[in-house]
Amino acid sequence: MAGNGWCCAGYSEAQIAQNLTVGLGRLLAVVGDTEEGMKLQQDHYKAPARWLHWTVAALVLAMIPVGALMVQEGLGRSLQNSLFIFHKNTGVIVGLLVTARLLYRWRNPPPKLPQGLPLWQRRVAFWTHAFLYTLIVIMPISGYVRVRSGGFPIELLDAMGIGTLLPKSDAVANAAKSLHYAGAWALVILVAMHIGAALQHALIKRDGVFERMWPRKD
Repeated sequence: MAGNGWCCAGYSEAQIAQNLTVGLGRLLAVVGDTEEGMKLQQDHYKAPARWLHWTVAALVLAMIPVGALMVQEGLGRSLQNSLFIFHKNTGVIVGLLVTARLLYRWRNPPPKLPQGLPLWQRRVAFWTHAFLYTLIVIMPISGYVRVRSGGFPIELLDAMGIGTLLPKSDAVANAAKSLHYAGAWALVILVAMHIGAALQHALIKRDGVFERMWPRKD
Protein backbone atom coordinates (compact mmCIF):
# COMPACT_ATOMS: atom_id res chain seq x y z
CA MET A 1 0.00 0.00 0.00
CA ALA A 2 1.36 3.40 -0.93
CA GLY A 3 2.10 5.60 2.04
CA ASN A 4 1.44 8.94 0.39
CA GLY A 5 -2.36 8.69 -0.12
CA TRP A 6 -4.70 11.18 1.62
CA CYS A 7 -6.06 8.54 4.00
CA CYS A 8 -2.65 7.36 5.10
CA ALA A 9 -0.57 10.52 5.17
CA GLY A 10 1.95 10.57 8.01
CA TYR A 11 1.46 6.91 8.99
CA SER A 12 3.60 3.89 8.25
CA GLU A 13 2.07 0.62 7.14
CA ALA A 14 2.84 -0.86 10.56
CA GLN A 15 0.99 1.95 12.33
CA ILE A 16 -1.99 1.59 10.01
CA ALA A 17 -2.15 -2.15 10.63
CA GLN A 18 -1.91 -1.64 14.38
CA ASN A 19 -4.70 0.97 14.38
CA LEU A 20 -6.94 -1.27 12.29
CA THR A 21 -6.31 -4.18 14.64
CA VAL A 22 -7.13 -2.11 17.73
CA GLY A 23 -10.24 -0.62 16.12
CA LEU A 24 -11.50 -4.00 14.96
CA GLY A 25 -10.89 -5.46 18.39
CA ARG A 26 -12.95 -2.73 20.03
CA LEU A 27 -15.77 -3.20 17.53
CA LEU A 28 -15.86 -6.94 18.13
CA ALA A 29 -15.80 -6.34 21.88
CA VAL A 30 -18.90 -4.17 21.68
CA VAL A 31 -20.99 -6.25 19.28
CA GLY A 32 -19.61 -9.67 20.04
CA ASP A 33 -19.64 -12.01 22.99
CA THR A 34 -16.27 -11.06 24.47
CA GLU A 35 -15.97 -10.22 28.15
CA GLU A 36 -15.28 -6.55 27.38
CA GLY A 37 -18.26 -6.38 25.04
CA MET A 38 -20.61 -7.93 27.57
CA LYS A 39 -19.42 -5.46 30.19
CA LEU A 40 -20.05 -2.52 27.87
CA GLN A 41 -23.54 -3.82 27.12
CA GLN A 42 -24.45 -4.63 30.71
CA ASP A 43 -23.15 -1.65 32.67
CA HIS A 44 -26.02 0.65 31.70
CA TYR A 45 -29.70 0.51 30.79
CA LYS A 46 -30.56 0.35 27.11
CA ALA A 47 -32.01 3.42 25.41
CA PRO A 48 -35.71 2.33 25.47
CA ALA A 49 -35.53 1.65 29.21
CA ARG A 50 -33.88 5.00 29.89
CA TRP A 51 -36.38 7.02 27.87
CA LEU A 52 -39.35 5.20 29.37
CA HIS A 53 -37.91 5.81 32.83
CA TRP A 54 -37.36 9.55 32.36
CA THR A 55 -40.68 10.09 30.59
CA VAL A 56 -42.62 8.37 33.37
CA ALA A 57 -40.55 10.22 35.99
CA ALA A 58 -41.33 13.61 34.42
CA LEU A 59 -45.06 12.85 34.19
CA VAL A 60 -45.26 11.53 37.77
CA LEU A 61 -43.37 14.55 39.12
CA ALA A 62 -45.84 16.80 37.29
CA MET A 63 -48.90 14.86 38.48
CA ILE A 64 -48.02 14.92 42.17
CA PRO A 65 -48.33 18.71 42.72
CA VAL A 66 -51.27 18.92 40.31
CA GLY A 67 -53.06 16.20 42.25
CA ALA A 68 -52.46 18.02 45.53
CA LEU A 69 -53.54 21.39 44.12
CA MET A 70 -56.69 20.35 42.28
CA VAL A 71 -58.53 19.31 45.46
CA GLN A 72 -57.86 22.56 47.30
CA GLU A 73 -60.81 24.77 48.16
CA GLY A 74 -61.12 28.23 46.69
CA LEU A 75 -59.86 27.39 43.21
CA GLY A 76 -61.66 28.84 40.24
CA ARG A 77 -63.86 26.31 38.47
CA SER A 78 -62.02 26.70 35.17
CA LEU A 79 -58.59 26.16 36.75
CA GLN A 80 -59.81 23.23 38.82
CA ASN A 81 -61.38 21.55 35.80
CA SER A 82 -58.15 21.99 33.82
CA LEU A 83 -56.12 20.44 36.63
CA PHE A 84 -58.50 17.48 36.91
CA ILE A 85 -58.41 16.91 33.15
CA PHE A 86 -54.61 17.01 33.12
CA HIS A 87 -54.32 14.63 36.09
CA LYS A 88 -56.82 12.08 34.78
CA ASN A 89 -55.53 11.90 31.25
CA THR A 90 -51.86 11.97 32.21
CA GLY A 91 -52.62 9.07 34.52
CA VAL A 92 -53.84 7.07 31.54
CA ILE A 93 -50.60 7.82 29.67
CA VAL A 94 -48.51 6.85 32.70
CA GLY A 95 -50.42 3.58 33.00
CA LEU A 96 -49.69 2.71 29.37
CA LEU A 97 -46.02 3.70 29.64
CA VAL A 98 -45.52 1.71 32.84
CA THR A 99 -47.07 -1.33 31.18
CA ALA A 100 -44.62 -0.93 28.28
CA ARG A 101 -41.77 -0.42 30.76
CA LEU A 102 -42.57 -3.60 32.68
CA LEU A 103 -42.88 -5.66 29.48
CA TYR A 104 -39.56 -4.27 28.25
CA ARG A 105 -37.92 -4.96 31.61
CA TRP A 106 -39.21 -8.52 31.52
CA ARG A 107 -37.59 -9.12 28.13
CA ASN A 108 -34.50 -7.00 28.87
CA PRO A 109 -33.33 -7.47 32.49
CA PRO A 110 -31.63 -4.43 34.04
CA PRO A 111 -27.84 -4.32 34.41
CA LYS A 112 -26.36 -5.60 37.64
CA LEU A 113 -25.37 -3.16 40.34
CA PRO A 114 -21.64 -2.50 40.85
CA GLN A 115 -19.86 -5.23 42.80
CA GLY A 116 -18.64 -2.77 45.43
CA LEU A 117 -22.16 -1.72 46.48
CA PRO A 118 -22.90 -2.88 50.07
CA LEU A 119 -25.48 -5.63 50.48
CA TRP A 120 -27.87 -3.45 52.49
CA GLN A 121 -27.90 -0.86 49.71
CA ARG A 122 -28.66 -3.57 47.18
CA ARG A 123 -31.60 -4.72 49.27
CA VAL A 124 -32.90 -1.18 49.78
CA ALA A 125 -32.61 -0.53 46.04
CA PHE A 126 -34.46 -3.76 45.23
CA TRP A 127 -37.37 -3.11 47.57
CA THR A 128 -37.59 0.58 46.69
CA HIS A 129 -37.89 -0.29 43.01
CA ALA A 130 -40.38 -3.05 43.76
CA PHE A 131 -42.63 -0.76 45.78
CA LEU A 132 -42.26 2.07 43.27
CA TYR A 133 -43.38 -0.14 40.40
CA THR A 134 -46.24 -1.51 42.50
CA LEU A 135 -47.47 1.98 43.34
CA ILE A 136 -47.08 3.32 39.82
CA VAL A 137 -49.30 0.44 38.68
CA ILE A 138 -51.82 0.86 41.51
CA MET A 139 -52.18 4.63 41.14
CA PRO A 140 -53.51 4.72 37.55
CA ILE A 141 -55.82 1.77 38.25
CA SER A 142 -57.23 3.25 41.45
CA GLY A 143 -57.57 6.62 39.76
CA TYR A 144 -59.44 5.04 36.85
CA VAL A 145 -61.78 3.16 39.18
CA ARG A 146 -62.43 6.27 41.27
CA VAL A 147 -63.26 8.41 38.21
CA ARG A 148 -65.33 5.89 36.26
CA SER A 149 -67.19 4.54 39.30
CA GLY A 150 -67.94 8.12 40.22
CA GLY A 151 -69.55 8.67 36.83
CA PHE A 152 -66.94 11.11 35.54
CA PRO A 153 -65.32 11.23 32.09
CA ILE A 154 -61.75 10.47 31.09
CA GLU A 155 -61.46 12.63 28.03
CA LEU A 156 -58.58 10.80 26.33
CA LEU A 157 -60.29 7.42 26.54
CA ASP A 158 -63.65 8.88 25.54
CA ALA A 159 -62.09 10.51 22.48
CA MET A 160 -60.68 7.10 21.50
CA GLY A 161 -64.12 5.53 21.83
CA ILE A 162 -63.20 3.55 24.94
CA GLY A 163 -66.19 3.84 27.22
CA THR A 164 -66.38 3.09 30.90
CA LEU A 165 -65.77 -0.49 31.97
CA LEU A 166 -67.35 0.00 35.37
CA PRO A 167 -70.87 0.76 36.58
CA LYS A 168 -71.45 3.83 38.70
CA SER A 169 -70.97 3.03 42.39
CA ASP A 170 -70.33 5.55 45.13
CA ALA A 171 -69.03 2.81 47.46
CA VAL A 172 -66.45 1.61 44.93
CA ALA A 173 -65.52 5.18 44.02
CA ASN A 174 -64.93 6.09 47.68
CA ALA A 175 -62.84 2.96 48.29
CA ALA A 176 -60.72 3.71 45.24
CA LYS A 177 -60.40 7.33 46.36
CA SER A 178 -59.05 6.24 49.76
CA LEU A 179 -56.58 3.85 48.13
CA HIS A 180 -55.47 6.55 45.69
CA TYR A 181 -54.95 9.04 48.53
CA ALA A 182 -52.89 6.62 50.63
CA GLY A 183 -50.92 5.53 47.59
CA ALA A 184 -50.12 9.13 46.74
CA TRP A 185 -48.47 9.73 50.10
CA ALA A 186 -46.52 6.47 49.86
CA LEU A 187 -45.44 7.40 46.33
CA VAL A 188 -44.20 10.81 47.46
CA ILE A 189 -42.06 9.19 50.17
CA LEU A 190 -40.60 6.58 47.82
CA VAL A 191 -39.93 9.11 45.06
CA ALA A 192 -38.11 11.32 47.56
CA MET A 193 -36.01 8.34 48.70
CA HIS A 194 -35.29 7.39 45.10
CA ILE A 195 -34.22 10.90 44.14
CA GLY A 196 -32.08 11.22 47.27
CA ALA A 197 -30.30 7.94 46.54
CA ALA A 198 -29.77 8.91 42.89
CA LEU A 199 -28.25 12.25 43.87
CA GLN A 200 -25.99 10.55 46.40
CA HIS A 201 -24.65 8.20 43.73
CA ALA A 202 -24.31 11.03 41.19
CA LEU A 203 -22.77 13.78 43.32
CA ILE A 204 -21.12 12.10 46.32
CA LYS A 205 -20.19 8.49 45.61
CA ARG A 206 -19.82 8.87 41.84
CA ASP A 207 -19.78 5.10 41.49
CA GLY A 208 -21.51 4.89 38.11
CA VAL A 209 -24.92 3.84 39.45
CA PHE A 210 -26.61 7.08 38.37
CA GLU A 211 -24.93 7.05 34.96
CA ARG A 212 -26.50 3.66 34.20
CA MET A 213 -29.86 5.39 33.73
CA TRP A 214 -28.79 8.85 32.58
CA PRO A 215 -29.54 9.52 28.87
CA ARG A 216 -26.52 8.82 26.70
CA LYS A 217 -25.56 7.93 23.16
CA ASP A 218 -25.29 4.17 22.77
